[in-house]
This record gives sequence, C-alpha cells and structure tokens, in this order.
Amino acid sequence: MAGAVSALFLLDIKGRVLIWRDYRGDVSAVQAERFFTKLIEKEVDPESHSPVAIDDGISYMFIQHSNVFLMTAARQNCNAASILLFLHRVVDVFKHYFEELEEESLRDNFVVVYELLDEMMDFGYPQYTEAKILSEFIKTDAYRMEVAQRPPMAVTNAVSWRSEGIRYKKNEVFLDVIESVNILVNSNGQIIRSDVVGALKMRTYLSGMPECKLGLNDRVLLEAQGRTTKGKAIDLDDIKFHQGPFDSLAACQGNVCRLLIPYHLRCVRLARFENDRTISFIPPDGSFDLMTYRLSTQVKPPIWVEAQVEKHSRSRIEITVKARSQFKERSTATNVEIELPVPSDATNLNIRTSMGSASYAPENDALVWKIKSFPGGKEYMCRAEFSLPSITAEDATSEKKAPIRVKFEIPYFTISGIQVRYLKIIEKSAYQALPWVRYITRAGEYELRLI
Repeated sequence: MAGAVSALFLLDIKGRVLIWRDYRGDVSAVQAERFFTKLIEKEVDPESHSPVAIDDGISYMFIQHSNVFLMTAARQNCNAASILLFLHRVVDVFKHYFEELEEESLRDNFVVVYELLDEMMDFGYPQYTEAKILSEFIKTDAYRMEVAQRPPMAVTNAVSWRSEGIRYKKNEVFLDVIESVNILVNSNGQIIRSDVVGALKMRTYLSGMPECKLGLNDRVLLEAQGRTTKGKAIDLDDIKFHQGPFDSLAACQGNVCRLLIPYHLRCVRLARFENDRTISFIPPDGSFDLMTYRLSTQVKPPIWVEAQVEKHSRSRIEITVKARSQFKERSTATNVEIELPVPSDATNLNIRTSMGSASYAPENDALVWKIKSFPGGKEYMCRAEFSLPSITAEDATSEKKAPIRVKFEIPYFTISGIQVRYLKIIEKSAYQALPWVRYITRAGEYELRLI
C-alpha cells in the first residue's frame, strides 16, 4: 500500500492557513509556510510545472482552485497521482456542499469542512470521496454561496481594486517613468556591475470605470507589428505588473512576472500582454505602481568620477576629484552629491571646487561635494588637502576601503531610452482626459571603488 499523507492544508492566496487537518501527528503548521516558500521558488523556475515539491524530507502535493490552495504534506513515499486525484475529489465534494469552493465558503462552513475531512481521509489514507454517499451521514447545514445571483464581471464592470461611482470634475492621469541606475566600478575604472531598475508610477483621477491602454517602444511589439520608432527600441526584462492588494505574491517566470492569484484580481490583463504585448488595464483610483522592469545590459554611467590621491608627506595628503557628466547637453542633473571617503583622523581640511560646494562630514568620515545643477557634457573639479597624525599617516590611508558614492537626479531623461508612445483613456461617457508623462533617472547603488 502506498504511504499515507501526514496532514491536509487549505490555504488562502497569500499562503495563510485557513483550515488544516493533522492525520498522523508528524508535521506541524510550519509546513504550510515552508510549502508556500517552495511554491514561489517553483514559479520563478520557468521549467518547473510540477504539482509536487520536496523539502527536508517532506513531500508537498497541491492544486489550486479559485483563491484556495489544497495541499497535503507527507513524510512517507506516497502515490502522487492518487493524492492529486483525491484533492480534486475534495474540490468536487466541497462544491456539492457549498455551491462554490472559495475562501469565503470555507470560513462560513469550517465545522462542515472538518467533518468532511474526517470522513474523506483516515490516518492519512483516502476513504470516501463520493459526495452523494457523504451527504447521507453528514447532514450538518452548510451555508451555500449564492453564485447564481452574482452578475458576471463583464456585465457590471466590477473589479476588486476600483469602486463604482467615482467622479471627478477634471479627469487627469499622471505617469512617472522612474529609473534607478546601479553602477559598481573597480579601482581600475572597469565597470563590474551595471543595471537599470525602472518603475511606471501612476496617479489617476478618472471618473467612472475607464479602460487605459499604454504603448511603449518595446522591441518585441514593434518587430511583431513591423513598425519603427524615431528613438531606439528596448528589451525589457523581469516585467512585473500591478497586482492589486497582492503585490508581495509576484514571482517572475521568464520575462514576465506570473502571479499566484486569479487573473480577475490583476489590474493589467496579463494574458493579453503575453499575446500581443498590449498593456491594457482598468486603473485603481489614486496612486499605484503600474509596472516595474529591469535592464541588465551594461549602461554608460551618467556621471563619471575619478579621484587621484597624492601624498606630499607622511602627514599631508591632497585628493583631486574630477566629475564628468556623460549625457547629452540638453539634459541637466540636479542635486548631485559625491561622497568621497577620507581617513577618520583627517584634520585641517582645505577644500576648493570649480562648481558647487564641498564640506567635511566627520560623522561619515567623508568629504561631501554638492552640485545643485550639473548640465550634460560638463566636467568639474574638487581639490581637498588635509593633514594626518604623522605616526599613523601611512596606515590610515592604506586601510581606507570605502567607495565613492554618487547621488543625482536627471529630470526628463531615461538612461534605457524607454518611451511612452501613447496613453489612451476610454470610458463609456466619452469624457476628455488629460494624460501627463514625466521621465526621471536617479542614482541607485552607485559606487566607484578607490582601492
């Protein structure tokens, strides 16, 4: 006889235990958390489609129905096919009793659920799975969901992330395309890490139940349509779309994040995007992140910083810093801040800059150079002289390993070249809506090593 399961868990879409039945006493509720962690890992792996996961000697077999996960945990070697068939039979029985199996029906009928689980499985072995037989001796009244009275979503246009009846005197949409540049440069001036993380942040003030369509200069879409654009087309990686109240449950699969939630709880119609790369959605009211993405290709650092250290004596050091903007002249970086590490025992600092201002920040053991406005194609310099205790001067400079850190923001500029080709708002009342688009590039983890 095949091995028995240890427990059966009913989980909500966030992995929280709704109901669980322990049959053998050799697992605990912690197994549900471990299962959900493994489930997210399986979603990340595009080659993994198995309904079975194994972790630390425990086998997890599961199915999903609506917004509920049905999962068994077993320490013995079970017949996976028979257990998965059993879980589907459990779904059929619950639907017979409650009309529909959802999180709500489980919460409303937990007494009946426990009675059914006790009869359907004994000491981890499947028993009765026919609803008609079970209904002969489990006659506890069950709350049946009134599914038939629910109008379909296509008729009511009701969505979980947006309320009905929203009204604004002025209909507007604000879209911010924000990119963070992550750069790591070694002491030889070689870029050893480079990527861009982007986000499309929206603020919507729209009446009714509008349908929005967004077009980007996405290479896959443009090539499929045989179209060209004035700028360059880009390749977006690790795309993740808005998921309503379930943002923490996204797991990337291939280039598009697949979510562990039903399609009707997503803002963006993922199936349509996968089919023709169209970003179509009914927006939530107010602020939300429509999409995040990443570009792993090497990028040219917008601001390049070089530092030269000269030792005039054992107790006197001069540092020359050059900062060069490597973007086009029509753009301007604002609030540039370059943090240069200096020894903790530096004294008598003498600082000169060709642009901006610099000061010593002893709490950070650093020299901070601030430039309020840094146009493209410009180069500025900063020189700093300081003294060290003569006894420890050589050791102090050789042990300093903190990198140069750079902060900046470049309005109306994206380093990836992403462009919003169009943003359409369609609503049955045919009102005119004003879309506003803004581009911003910021420094993320932007570091240049000295040694």
